[in-house]
Amino acid sequence: MEHTFPECLRCQTGVLVPLSDYGRDGASIRYKAWVCTNPECGFHLRIDNGEVTIGRDITKSYK
Repeated sequence: MEHTFPECLRCQTGVLVPLSDYGRDGASIRYKAWVCTNPECGFHLRIDNGEVTIGRDITKSYK
């Protein structure tokens, strides 16, 4: 099965790819975030506790 991902509307160079994560109870959360593949763009959106956040600064996690 071939997947196509949407073009990033901010930079129009990269594509948005989905990222998944695990919840507090270990349940899989599919497509928790979408991130632009163009590192110079940095556009992303994610779901945190049912709230959608768009374009916060990307920082390194030390968890």
